[in-house]
Amino acid sequence: MTLKAEPIARTQMLIRRPIDEVFESFVDPRITTRFWFTRGSERLAPGKRITWHWDMYGVSADVLVQAVERNRRILIEWPTPVEWTFAARGEDATFVRITASGFDGTDDERVSKAIDSMGGFSFALAGCKAWLEHRVALNLTGDHNPDAHVESGA
Repeated sequence: MTLKAEPIARTQMLIRRPIDEVFESFVDPRITTRFWFTRGSERLAPGKRITWHWDMYGVSADVLVQAVERNRRILIEWPTPVEWTFAARGEDATFVRITASGFDGTDDERVSKAIDSMGGFSFALAGCKAWLEHRVALNLTGDHNPDAHVESGA
């Protein structure tokens, strides 16, 4: 079977918080660490190379920030393009879409990477929603694969 279209990972979520707060939660690592990665080297800004860490798994990722349009859009290369878009839904809610594309490998590998990306970004959005709406840290990323933790005590 040959792919008729490039695999693209898409996920979306309504977060019942103002757009400024939701946007900032993905730009400021002090907030993002509450629901996604454990450490970030600095705020997202265009042209910056940022490092995100998932210490429980002993991994990190370098991302190149391509664009940051306040309360509207974030675009990074990780290593493929990942785009967040933000749309206000009234004064107290924000609709967030995340799209990842450009996966490499065989057709099967590209599809698998798209599915994995969709799952990971869905966890990030759900964790963000829980944190911003209820101040509950669900620990979705860490609990997703506790057997892969590099330290005991998972």
